[in-house]
Amino acid sequence: MPYYHQAGAVPPKRHTQHRDPDGNLYYEELMGEEGFSSDSSLLYHRHIPSAVREYRVWELGDQSLVPNHPLVPRHLSTHKLFTDGGSGVDAVTGRRLLLGNEDVRLAYAVADTVSPYYRNAIGDECLYVEDGHARVETVFGDLEVGDGDYVIVPRATTYRIVPDGVVRIYAIEANSHIGPPRRFLSQHGQLLEHAPYCERDFRLPVGPKLAEGENVEVYIKHRGAGGVVGTVHTLPNHPFDVVGWDGCLYPYVFNIRDFEPITGRVHQPPPAHQVFEGHNFVICNFVPRKVDYHPLAVPVPYYHSNVDSDEVMFYCGGDYEARKGSGIGQGSISLHPGGHPHGPQPGAMERSIGAEFFDELAVMVDTFRPLHLGEAARATDDGTYAYSWEQNR
Repeated sequence: MPYYHQAGAVPPKRHTQHRDPDGNLYYEELMGEEGFSSDSSLLYHRHIPSAVREYRVWELGDQSLVPNHPLVPRHLSTHKLFTDGGSGVDAVTGRRLLLGNEDVRLAYAVADTVSPYYRNAIGDECLYVEDGHARVETVFGDLEVGDGDYVIVPRATTYRIVPDGVVRIYAIEANSHIGPPRRFLSQHGQLLEHAPYCERDFRLPVGPKLAEGENVEVYIKHRGAGGVVGTVHTLPNHPFDVVGWDGCLYPYVFNIRDFEPITGRVHQPPPAHQVFEGHNFVICNFVPRKVDYHPLAVPVPYYHSNVDSDEVMFYCGGDYEARKGSGIGQGSISLHPGGHPHGPQPGAMERSIGAEFFDELAVMVDTFRPLHLGEAARATDDGTYAYSWEQNR
């Protein structure tokens, strides 16, 4: 996170005594990245944060990934995954794995039930709220989230998701950290003038969050032999016991509608739409915007081969001009793998000429290593998308 924040009670100087009204010391925890050589925050707990009373295995469900072989573009329908409308499902244990590789995993959940307390010890998470509202309760404080919100949760942050009704969440789980692109930041971490958003657009936790309780379970996703595994820790005291914290590492929310699109006389390349980055992948969004205004402009994308990447588009609103006629709709995901040139469906180029505005909403993830198919992708692949560019089929 590019700037400092403080919440609750902290001592005037770090790593010094901080006591409660009865004179007992609070327990200071330094939560830091990259071997404490990058962003960090200091949290002050009522109880020892290391204490564990019991532990057991958390069976994560089907985390298998199979190669996209034969190599074909694919259309996945996330709205077919939860036919019961998410009844009894929570947004942590209910996630279904769509795609993944060594750097990132993409999952989807429809949930109406409070999740367990949870901690991802593998990497940061970017949770995109497609629809619905929820409260994301974290050790730093609460975040109220709704349609179009990105929730950035740093690695090892304890949190849970409390839906208000039914919520649809597209989860981007990194094996690294997620943040604004480096080209948007000054050498000291401030968002620069050419960035399509600024610090004023971020919503920070309201807190600190204090709760009481004993024998509280925390579900932990972590690295293990053969990939991603899970463990449940039973804590003697509630993990939400932080009386104050400060630093530059904490969860925050950014709404896709606060992204200021970069447009031009001719079509802009995908990096113009970038919003976040992780190790070996980027996150972009395509938002409602005025389009190319050169008198001979073709507003939809040209055919392109991103030779170093696989491209995943999650269509989450509006009417995506380039994909008309392909069966793509709300909740669809297209996978365009490296090695296959892709672009607008037949007829889309001609139809777009003269358009002044596109009313579309999509979240794109480009990865620099091939993506493999999870069980949710295998369950919802339409099997016909690869043929959708052939004219007169």
